[in-house]
Amino acid sequence: MTNEQKQLKERLAAYFDEHFEEILADMSEIMSIDSSYGTPSEGKPFGEGSAAALAWGAAKGEALGLKVKNFDNHAISMTCGEGEPVLGILSHLDVVPATPEGWEHEPFACTLDDGYIYGRGAIDDKGPSVAVLWAVKALKELNVPLEKSFRVIFGGNEERGCKDIVYYAAREPFPPHVFTPDGSFPVLNCEKGMVHLTFSAPFEDSEIASIKAGSVINAIPDFCKVTDKNGSVTEISGKPSHGSRPENGDNAVTKFLAGYKGGNALLKALGELFPHGEFDGKTAGLGFADDVSGTMTCALTLLNTSEGRLTGGIDIRFPIDRTYAEISGIIVKALENAGFAADDLSGKEPHYVPADDPFVVTLLQVYEDVKGERGEPVAEGGITYVHDTPGGVAFGAEFPWEDNRMHGIDERVSVETFMYNLNMYANAIARICGKS
Repeated sequence: MTNEQKQLKERLAAYFDEHFEEILADMSEIMSIDSSYGTPSEGKPFGEGSAAALAWGAAKGEALGLKVKNFDNHAISMTCGEGEPVLGILSHLDVVPATPEGWEHEPFACTLDDGYIYGRGAIDDKGPSVAVLWAVKALKELNVPLEKSFRVIFGGNEERGCKDIVYYAAREPFPPHVFTPDGSFPVLNCEKGMVHLTFSAPFEDSEIASIKAGSVINAIPDFCKVTDKNGSVTEISGKPSHGSRPENGDNAVTKFLAGYKGGNALLKALGELFPHGEFDGKTAGLGFADDVSGTMTCALTLLNTSEGRLTGGIDIRFPIDRTYAEISGIIVKALENAGFAADDLSGKEPHYVPADDPFVVTLLQVYEDVKGERGEPVAEGGITYVHDTPGGVAFGAEFPWEDNRMHGIDERVSVETFMYNLNMYANAIARICGKS
């Protein structure tokens, strides 16, 4: 870090400390908007809330003097500077739904409590989006000279399939370098491939009337409810976690199967195929690993009976040296051998930007300068907002060890981490777009 860069880092840190209350006020504005997916209407492809959130972002961009474009309420772009931008910052203003039950803090508000900022979107991605806007504001108000232009892009459909970015990318090209605050620090440069699969088979059993386990395919199930023909209910409890991190949970489905003593061939076959406590799918013929992305994960996340069929769902995250076709072919064959048919398959190929890429190296240097410690690239099974963007990486907004309750009750971000967001993004823009 040069002396000039050190001085700018200190000026930026002081600026964010001084303006913290104003920054929180902006957080309150955007977090008060329920921007979860709503009923589409003319001009509002993802519902009222998503459109309102994008309108908020556009107004903030215009107030900063950025050149704002609205892509039919799918996404907005806000360009700073002249000429083709060299940097893109991609974030989203939509959120997952939040029912009020169980929250200690109002979901659609910004609540500061004991060192944390609470509310839906605090870490995914409203808080980081505010940090990006204030990073731009700080650079402008401190008159930091920028020689290259950059573009901020906010989308409105990340949580429901990223149709926003497909629409946007067909109408405006991404800059050559893109980061998103939709992952982990230091730099998330490697995202495993994904297979989501549902399967089923005819189901008859002399003892079991119904099975209900799991709620969504990308989450480790924390319950399994089994009702017998006499109406007696057995409930198996587990611990939830993200589907890409099964080792952090306790899978109630595989726990049930491990303890199953009945004679149903389908249930016994599933229990053998997915042993409780195995996270890599080795028994099913998977279990692959590589030096960059680490060991794959494979989780049986859904198991239900309905209309005479036993149905299930599987979440797989596989290393970058494998392909979607290879992995899906192996798991489908294993299920067929167990007596099941695959009903639906979807997924993504892996995404990887080498650790020695100059863009990755620059962001890691910014991380080291701001955090005061050396950082190494991160590989994860989760899918970030840049998974389908060539050359894109995630730069924050959380640290891998944090429990921010993302997508859960009382979602939050610590004030310390949020301040790192502000400083990381402002210094990154200055480093990439400032004087050469």
